[in-house]
Amino acid sequence: MGLKNPEWYRESLRDGRKLYIAGESIPDVTKSEWFTVAVKNAAEDYVYDDPATRDIRTYVTEEGELAHRVFKIPESEDDLHKRIAMGEITSITTGVSAVLMALYNIKDKVAKVNGQYAENIERVYKYCRDNDMRADQCITDAKGDRSRHPAQQDDPDLYMRIVDRQKDGIYVRGAKLHITAASLVHEQTVMPTKAMGPGEEDWSLSFSIPTNTPGIKIVNRAYAHPNLSEMDYPLSANHNAPEGFVIFEDVFVPWDRVFLAGEPQLAGTLAQSLGLWERIGGLIAMCNRSKLMVGAAQMLTKYNGINKAGHIQEKISDLVNYAEMLRMALESAIRNYKTTETGMVYPDPVATNVGKFYGASNFHAMIRHLHDMSGGLVVTMPTEADLANEEIAKPLQKYLHTSNDHKVDDRVRMYNLIRDFSADSYGGWELVTTLAAGGGLAAQRIMTMREYDLEGAEKVALAAAGITGNGHARV
Repeated sequence: MGLKNPEWYRESLRDGRKLYIAGESIPDVTKSEWFTVAVKNAAEDYVYDDPATRDIRTYVTEEGELAHRVFKIPESEDDLHKRIAMGEITSITTGVSAVLMALYNIKDKVAKVNGQYAENIERVYKYCRDNDMRADQCITDAKGDRSRHPAQQDDPDLYMRIVDRQKDGIYVRGAKLHITAASLVHEQTVMPTKAMGPGEEDWSLSFSIPTNTPGIKIVNRAYAHPNLSEMDYPLSANHNAPEGFVIFEDVFVPWDRVFLAGEPQLAGTLAQSLGLWERIGGLIAMCNRSKLMVGAAQMLTKYNGINKAGHIQEKISDLVNYAEMLRMALESAIRNYKTTETGMVYPDPVATNVGKFYGASNFHAMIRHLHDMSGGLVVTMPTEADLANEEIAKPLQKYLHTSNDHKVDDRVRMYNLIRDFSADSYGGWELVTTLAAGGGLAAQRIMTMREYDLEGAEKVALAAAGITGNGHARV
């Protein structure tokens, strides 16, 4: 019970879990070079004795015990601000554990359908919170032919489903894709991928079980190879959490760990409980990233002596506007927070979804500006090894020189940052996840239209047109 430490975390991963990467089995994830960076980052979240971060990382539970803030149910605007601060110093392995907080918040809705499920949610949430454990967000199914419902697929396992019900639990089969940090958490927390309807009872499924449960296999894919130079890859060398393809082969789940098993009317509730928190997390990341983009562009133009060119200033202005729009969306989402029936405070859904949509839909245009300013050198810059080679180091230093005000190595590092960020390992992951994480652009459109006050807008238009009465069609 209570807060753990980095050594405990590393040891907790040596539990017989079945992991694979690059076609090879991983007997001990803590010794795999593919996971060195990710394990290190996750372990740092267990450092609680640093006065500078202790209050950011922790909070006091209702039982009077310290726990990691990722489990804190926000009850005020201050709690939301603290959650943002926590996210800025927290690895993604810990961040995805918010799935348990999202589930805990809807347990009263679940209780109206099945009280035992609600009790299970509370028990697992407190078990992980009180034992400082981590859980992932196992939500996206394989889906097969997207035009068909689960029962219409060529293979019914293309959506995770219940294959057998027993007195003491259920057996499940299927796969969950794109599961960040799946190999590094203690619990596989499965959520429905979408709302379900009549006839889809077997696919209306949610539960949480230990990662080392028999029948679970996780196939990993990393966006960067191990042992990268920090000079050549300043981001990929320090931030790399492999994504998991989680396979469930007739896995047994005890009833006391089941949150949903055959009630399609609850599937959408569980699926949507996580979406807002994923998107606010994405918006926070976009705000931090946009400031980095402005700074990188600004320094790049100084290194190259083009900072006064009109077309360059226009591009940087676009980047600044992008960063400020995201910042204002985040501030609006926090300032105009909403409160659930259970007392949980959450960011304004309209501001969150509009901000996430704006950030994702304009990201590629901002990357275009960076590439236009940096030119071909962003992908052809010599490496750290080249600069260290005595035979070629001198001419490289000579021809990479721009002015005596700037060191060649500094210029190289900035180009490498832009390459890694936008045109190489980490950058490829960013280009895709910026659009896909938390649902694609369509998901943000749907949620914005669902939450926006369309009726209020209609009333404004009717009043402006001098139309009275209520016999009008809603747009």
